[in-house]
Amino acid sequence: MAPLPKRRHSSRRQAKRTRALKLDQVTLVKCPQCSEMTTPHQVCRNCGYYAGKPIIIKKEKSKK
Repeated sequence: MAPLPKRRHSSRRQAKRTRALKLDQVTLVKCPQCSEMTTPHQVCRNCGYYAGKPIIIKKEKSKK
């Protein structure tokens, strides 16, 4: 059988523990190529560039 706590933890002590589990907001930066907001150190989903180099070459949609 697992050991049980001898006394109840206060709500403040519980809040200290659960505060560390809070999710942080996602950091966004402006892409230097297309000025779209993207996450840092990731390939831009809009233009496919990373660090000024094309990583993902996107096909242009042809208009019919």
